[in-house]
Amino acid sequence: MTPAPTVWPGLSYHDALGGIRFLVEAFGFVEHLVVPGETAGEVVHAELLWPEGGGVMLGSAVRSAGEVEATSPGAASVYVVTSEPDAVYARCMAAGATEVRGLKDEDYGSRGFTVKDPEGNRWSFGDYRGASQG
Repeated sequence: MTPAPTVWPGLSYHDALGGIRFLVEAFGFVEHLVVPGETAGEVVHAELLWPEGGGVMLGSAVRSAGEVEATSPGAASVYVVTSEPDAVYARCMAAGATEVRGLKDEDYGSRGFTVKDPEGNRWSFGDYRGASQG
């Protein structure tokens, strides 16, 4: 039995609600939890699940309580494992993701691609699950 994922990237967005919509519509994440802040559009904490396991957490870069996220919007680079890179690529492109590196087969055995979300975070998707541990 595979243990539950214990590493969850954390991102911040100027427009966290827009980021959530994009990650759900373009990439296929599933909205799991959104904790609103005190002002309209503010997100204190959100969790999006990846259908194949794991997920990401995110929030508004600046919050009404005066807090500022440690991670600047657009500074993240996240790798997401998928058994269907071609389908995810098609979905990303249809939803308007900005291509950084097109869909291709790598020398190390992965098939994948890299795109940017509307705030500049880089998202790589591929079928490489890491080097096997022997």
